[in-house]
Amino acid sequence: MTPKQRIDVSPEMLSFVGTGPIACDDLPPAAICLRFDLGEAATLGFGDPLEAAGDATVVLVVTAEACRRIFGHVPAEPGCWHLPADLALLAVELRDCPLPEPARATLRLAKSIELLCATFVKFADNSLIAADSAGELCERDAARLAAARRLVDERWQEKLTLDTIARACGLNRAKLTRGFRQAFGSTVADAIADRRLQGAHRLLLATDLPVSSIGYRCGYSNNASFTRAFSRRYGVAPTRLRALEVAA
Repeated sequence: MTPKQRIDVSPEMLSFVGTGPIACDDLPPAAICLRFDLGEAATLGFGDPLEAAGDATVVLVVTAEACRRIFGHVPAEPGCWHLPADLALLAVELRDCPLPEPARATLRLAKSIELLCATFVKFADNSLIAADSAGELCERDAARLAAARRLVDERWQEKLTLDTIARACGLNRAKLTRGFRQAFGSTVADAIADRRLQGAHRLLLATDLPVSSIGYRCGYSNNASFTRAFSRRYGVAPTRLRALEVAA
């Protein structure tokens, strides 16, 4: 079988487009692989370059060291996720570049870098939806769950409820509850609480706002509930944490 077409992006990165296997000779050392399957059930896979599937029509191979240097991290474990529409579009543009050479090679090089950066943005904001082996989440539901996660991450200071999130994202309560836990490993309520407490922790250490004001700003209706939640999460009351920081 004819191997995929190889694009030499840099000494630390290669990309491959087309059908067939990737040529595994002369790959960058200690590399990771991102596989973009643009079939009917579009997925993004992460793992070892030697395991890159032939049915992934776009493959990026890049050293783990380059990823850590540029993005600050690499995914801890191999995985497979539903491919978001914006990443799929970039992968298609990389695969189907209509320009003649040498312009095609230049654009494909640039698109490879853009696709890598856009993918790591998704890793960082935790918006990817795991593709389970049973394929229970369709692409539309995966996109709606990703929207629910973004809503929690961006509007955690507001009075969010399951009903308001479900309506905003076009899901019913049951599908939101079940799908959110499946996709992100936590309940919606726990995700909201986690974001609120992270925000409160930052405000306690970075400002001199009263503790009661910080709790209110972070979505807590009264100081007692804020103090209980904060103490459970961090093992110390908010006033005590601030006092310890000042003393240090």
